Amino acid sequence: MSLKIDVAAVRAAVEKQREQIQQDLTELVSFNSVSNELACESEHAAAAQWVVTALEKLGLDVEKHETSDSAPTIIGNRPGKQTVLLYSHYDVVPAGDPNTWDSDPFTLTERNGRWYGRGTADCKGNLVMHLAALRAIAELGGTELGIRVVIEGSEERGGEGLEELIATRPELFAADIIFIADTGNVTLGVPTLTTTLRGGAQIDVRIDTLQAPVHSGGFGGAAPDATAALIRLLDTLKDEYGRTRIDGVDCTSVWEGEEYPVANFRADAGILEGVEIMGTDADHPADMVWARPAISITGFTSTPVAEAVNAVPATATARLNLRVPPGMNTADLVEALIAHLQKHVPWGAHIECTPFEMFDPFTARIDGPAVQALSEALSAAYNGKPTVTVGTGGSIPLCTTLTNAFPNAELALFGVEEPLTTIHSPNESVSPDEIIDIAVAEAIFLLNHGK
Repeated sequence: MSLKIDVAAVRAAVEKQREQIQQDLTELVSFNSVSNELACESEHAAAAQWVVTALEKLGLDVEKHETSDSAPTIIGNRPGKQTVLLYSHYDVVPAGDPNTWDSDPFTLTERNGRWYGRGTADCKGNLVMHLAALRAIAELGGTELGIRVVIEGSEERGGEGLEELIATRPELFAADIIFIADTGNVTLGVPTLTTTLRGGAQIDVRIDTLQAPVHSGGFGGAAPDATAALIRLLDTLKDEYGRTRIDGVDCTSVWEGEEYPVANFRADAGILEGVEIMGTDADHPADMVWARPAISITGFTSTPVAEAVNAVPATATARLNLRVPPGMNTADLVEALIAHLQKHVPWGAHIECTPFEMFDPFTARIDGPAVQALSEALSAAYNGKPTVTVGTGGSIPLCTTLTNAFPNAELALFGVEEPLTTIHSPNESVSPDEIIDIAVAEAIFLLNHGK
């Protein structure tokens, strides 16, 4: 693609909105818009209405579609010769304990050139990026492309409502080009397209050894401790170097794309001084997080320390988060994992494994003309830096749903969520420059591809 537009004019049209972008994000971040949580219902509804109003101000034909999970999807339309679907979501993960934040998670706070608050990057920063790009193209004469903006309300809780809406009303989402703004650059200031997403599943594992807890003085030593049994079982899922291990599954694949330098990974993950990265020197971070299965113990339940008594535990439970790389089938990997757990459970302990929230990995094609054009637009927005391609350990099941529904559509993943944003954690933040640059890139594409 050759650029037929004035990139400097596009940047000026976006840059002049910096205060508007900050105001938009300030208002959006103020809503504690966790979906399907009773205490947040009014905030979630207010965020949805904010999105409706914002899209109407852009002159789009806007409809709010109720979903089965009570998290409305907002869709704004403007017809054109080809339709580009622009996606983001207005719900957020819970902020957690406010004492773990350096500032109020629902007050946009500027520190050291970044904006802090829950949802600043995931995904309200991407939402305001879309708005800025659309305002810029309107100022610069518009585009012949059709615009379809889809803003979801329950992405962080699995997005089942949107999935069902796509299944029952596919015409609402028909598009030639799909832009999912819910990832980001490999590092700050490096234009990036995400090409793979890991699939995933949750598995709850329960161990029972006794009818009830028994006195440790009378029975400890011979009575089987359910907590110890579960700890021993979970340890079989890692080798001595911390690499994932599942019987019968190849966990040694190598990532073929852009590398993830060790120093960058350590800094991005916040690994404490002296603590080792999982794997050996031959195992690169990109291999571990983009190309191989991974298991995280995201929850563990036994007797809380504050409630500890001198008793041998009778039961213990863990929640495992399984990440599935491209090339593997989630159902098959879950079956293998459960078989591994059942085989290795110690001392004849009773085990119950309950899988849920299963979805397959995704691989995006990047050889289509629209994705190539977006790659060039990203490079132009970042002063000629080449656009790189990476994988991500995150999961967006919507990508598979949309490509299955519209197999001829091109789909691209990008956004404002570079590693310093620490999404889903306390002190989530976004670089305003990334919002500006990604908006410039999107506006360049929409203006140029519509010529």
